Amino acid sequence: MSNISGHVALVTGSSSGIGEATAQRLSEAGASVVVNSATSVTQGRQVADALPGDALYVQADISNEDDCSRLVDETVAQFGRLDILVNNAGWTTSIPHHDLEALTDEIFRRTFEVNVFGTWNLTKLAIPLLSESPDGNVVNVTSVAGVRPIGSSIAYSMSKAALNQMTVLLAKSVGPVRVNAIAPGLVATPWTEDWDEMHRQVAEHAPLRRSATPDDIAAGVMAMVTNSYVTGDVMVIDGGLTQVM
Repeated sequence: MSNISGHVALVTGSSSGIGEATAQRLSEAGASVVVNSATSVTQGRQVADALPGDALYVQADISNEDDCSRLVDETVAQFGRLDILVNNAGWTTSIPHHDLEALTDEIFRRTFEVNVFGTWNLTKLAIPLLSESPDGNVVNVTSVAGVRPIGSSIAYSMSKAALNQMTVLLAKSVGPVRVNAIAPGLVATPWTEDWDEMHRQVAEHAPLRRSATPDDIAAGVMAMVTNSYVTGDVMVIDGGLTQVM
């Protein structure tokens, strides 16, 4: 098991939800943490200020290549290294799968620009730094929608499937840097707080009888971060829902 005390972790999309819970766990384990968001600047700064260890907030939209470069540069300027990259930032909008006309080219492109191209660009920039770490590693937060034909839109499901495949391809290609993914099911976050019917269905059908909490997913991220002999794994965390659906 890896000791991450003194390591530096960058968590994208960490002003709330899964990203915030992950930043909290990493900080509690002794890592210096870079908190990031594209738009929620005040909330992101509050998260960074509340962490128990050293922390920095950097506003950046990962779909913008210049922002990706600045995010990495500011991390190194502040802490001098990068050991852990958690690619949590993502974008979606709810569109019924049967409504092909509603899934416009603009929505399709935006979904992939953030979820796939943004994650890809940031990861490429981080790999040289991670290669200098004693246990450099990447954890991509994808979705159970990447392994099942579900999700907030067809484009979202496709983008998360691409991230799962990206994970295993990079793991094969950039070792000894480790690359893993967490694929959550439905999580109770600010984004899903009004999805009452979906939460009800998960509670009714999932073997564990509830939706996930952000900390459930953060615990999975920490499992990947701290086990130094795991790479190329996509861990589904959905309360067993995919076993019954």
